[in-house]
Amino acid sequence: MASKISLKDNVRERQIFFARALLLFFVALCLIAGLVFRLVQLQIWEHETYQTRSDDNRIQVQPLAPPRGLIFDRHGVLLAENRPISSLALVRERVPDLDALIQQLASLVSVTEEDIAGFEKRLERARRPFEPVALKLNLSEEEIARLAVHRHELPGVEITTELVRNYPFDGLFAHAVGSVRRVTEDDLQKLDEVQYSATRFVGKRGVERFYEQSLHGEVGYQRVEIDAHGRIRQVLDIHPPVAGQNISLQLDSRLQISATAALGQRRGAIVAIDPRSGGILAMVSNPTYNPNLFVTGIGDEEYRLLSSSRDTPMFNRAINGQYAPGSTFKPLVGLAALSMDAVSWEDHIEDKGWFQLPGQQRIYRDWSWRVGNSGGQGTVDLRRAIYRSSNVYFYDLATRMDIDDLSRFAQQFGLGQRTAVDIPDASSGLVPNRIWKQGAKGELWYPGDSLNMGIGQGDLLVTPLQLATMVTVIANRGHWVRPRMLLSSDRPLVEFDPPRAIPAVQGPTPEDWENMVDAMEDVVHRGNKGYRQNGTAWAHIGRGIAYRMAGKSGTAQVVEIRQGEEYDEEELDEYNRKHAWFIAFAPADEPLIAVSVLVENGGGGSSVAGPVAREVLDAFLLPQLANR
Repeated sequence: MASKISLKDNVRERQIFFARALLLFFVALCLIAGLVFRLVQLQIWEHETYQTRSDDNRIQVQPLAPPRGLIFDRHGVLLAENRPISSLALVRERVPDLDALIQQLASLVSVTEEDIAGFEKRLERARRPFEPVALKLNLSEEEIARLAVHRHELPGVEITTELVRNYPFDGLFAHAVGSVRRVTEDDLQKLDEVQYSATRFVGKRGVERFYEQSLHGEVGYQRVEIDAHGRIRQVLDIHPPVAGQNISLQLDSRLQISATAALGQRRGAIVAIDPRSGGILAMVSNPTYNPNLFVTGIGDEEYRLLSSSRDTPMFNRAINGQYAPGSTFKPLVGLAALSMDAVSWEDHIEDKGWFQLPGQQRIYRDWSWRVGNSGGQGTVDLRRAIYRSSNVYFYDLATRMDIDDLSRFAQQFGLGQRTAVDIPDASSGLVPNRIWKQGAKGELWYPGDSLNMGIGQGDLLVTPLQLATMVTVIANRGHWVRPRMLLSSDRPLVEFDPPRAIPAVQGPTPEDWENMVDAMEDVVHRGNKGYRQNGTAWAHIGRGIAYRMAGKSGTAQVVEIRQGEEYDEEELDEYNRKHAWFIAFAPADEPLIAVSVLVENGGGGSSVAGPVAREVLDAFLLPQLANR
């Protein structure tokens, strides 16, 4: 029997098994070591890094908008406040189908095409991920309740509450206080990114714009824990915002109401100033607009009507309207002539109703020519030229002065420049001279230009604020107080530096100032002496007045009346008719208020603007006189 040969090598197999087990153990050991190393790395060496990443996913830092500072009038009446509104907002990152969600929301609340258009614009301007973007502003309580019932069906939908600006008087102070508007991309390029990270509105006009930094306040923040859906679970930490500063203005709301009522539905402006402080007591521009519309969102049609209206309700006539001052400029011309020794109070001329430059055929007529008094004003000195507003006298006076000297003198009264402390967007007007005409028109200055300027016409342009400033300087007998809106604030304002003092008007003597005031008093109080002897405003506002008022009327042409033509108001388009002016201050000896009134295309200054000025002065002074 052949011997059996064994095919199994047990020793070899054991060696192979041991080698493989050893290799597997080594591999497992390496894997365990790698796992331990990774755990140590994650939990110890890189703990802070991954803790931060985890917190970033779980914790958000949200900026908190500061409450905007309040604005009051001088008596503590609230002119600009903050009120809470609730809005329907969407978080784009949490909405799977935006169009479908908007359609679903439209079945619950009213969502207009304008709402959607506004949402799309705001969505483009969204500054942070997961930022709620308003779809519909100013929800009613019923709409809030309806959305709350269906909230579980509306992913990415939030009801947000924020404080927004509100103007209790609607349009009454729109042009005086100004307004806020929603922050735009252009605004973001100029504003502090951190301070305005949660702010939706910024001051755009008037006081709201000038004192923006102080009214805005300082941004706050809160750290919140959110869930997987982005909903806030708890507030971990909060650093509250600092509210903006409250400010009080020189404005008198009661006088503003009275001035607005006096102007009525007519286009125009009124500016009243306290001559003692320069405080602006009233600033009316009519027609006006409701600034609240721009806070919660104005419709396209509403905005189109406002922006395209021929009456331009959003245009601030009080500080930006530039008009020829007409005869209200004559007191300044008279004072200039006295300063240059071109005339004295005793000098007189014969006013025949017309004036003619030597060697010229053109005839310059007095205003009285157009009311049937072709014989003129008769013998006229400076005082009579003021209270009778003799054009012929001032035509003659203008020929005695160098136009550049007159321009420089006019600038001492604030014409042709901005002098208000905190109204930077006011227009500067225009006081022409030879250099200006050569540069602007490429023409020489002609004697006829001087004649026109002598009666406040031609290229001379002023704003109602500037005329109120001018008459304030006259009321103060040449001494300056710069116009200002601010009365006080609860803390120092960063925007307010001590204003540069303006020197007193140089040239007129104390006697000149008093004589000019007397002549302006005659405009109002000189009466019952016959038509050609009475002040131009006496018949309209001089009767029964309880205080002494100094005033001057003005009627400024809008379109040129050619030589030989007669002014026919009925044939002119309403917007081409003459502007009516009246400037005044009272009481004449110790002035408490100075005012300028413009009625656009209103006609005669004495008959149209004069009664408006009288109502404004009565509203301010009569209660004070009654309490004495």
